[in-house]
Amino acid sequence: MVLLEPSILSADFARLGEQAKEAEDAGADRLQIDVMDGHFVPNITFGPGVVAALHRVVHVPLVAHLMILEPDRHLEAFAKAGAQSLIVHQEACPHLHRSLQSIRKLGLEVGVALNPATPLASIEEIFEDVDLIQLMTVNPGFGGQKFIQGQTEKITRLEQILRKGGLKKQIAVDGGIDVTTAPLVVKAGATILVAGSSVYNERGSVKENLQALRDSLR
Repeated sequence: MVLLEPSILSADFARLGEQAKEAEDAGADRLQIDVMDGHFVPNITFGPGVVAALHRVVHVPLVAHLMILEPDRHLEAFAKAGAQSLIVHQEACPHLHRSLQSIRKLGLEVGVALNPATPLASIEEIFEDVDLIQLMTVNPGFGGQKFIQGQTEKITRLEQILRKGGLKKQIAVDGGIDVTTAPLVVKAGATILVAGSSVYNERGSVKENLQALRDSLR
């Protein structure tokens, strides 16, 4: 089963709780909260307070995608705020194994993310330590970017590596996911689709847009 995970980065910030609830009511499986610090990526977005606020509004799992430097300093704060899953970037963690173990000790789902230019070989030593691998199919920092086509093959390679190793891990794909790219990445091996601007836009309601994504996978 493929999980749909709207990213609230593309939601109307003035109606954040309402828009999160719209996604939950429309059948979203999870919600991603893109945490940016203005250093690891150019933009600045959310903190633990937003996670805590949304945790009071929705019941689907909240995934904190930490696009920040020194994420270890903030893991506990996001866990206490109500995040059920924490994703750190390989590129931001000089001691990646330690960071992942810290998330595990908090009792949360453990995720690692890779930027488009980062090779899969950079995480081959920690496959056993994660529940989820999130491949970025845009350069992180802004919503609404176009899918980088060459990343489809990277998804396929990751799926093959995990399958050959007998490792059952979730493969999340984040960036440029819409009705055109969703079937391609699922065919390549993705099990979680993170979608922002294709869910939250003026072309249709959140419910209509999520349904269109699901329909594209049939």
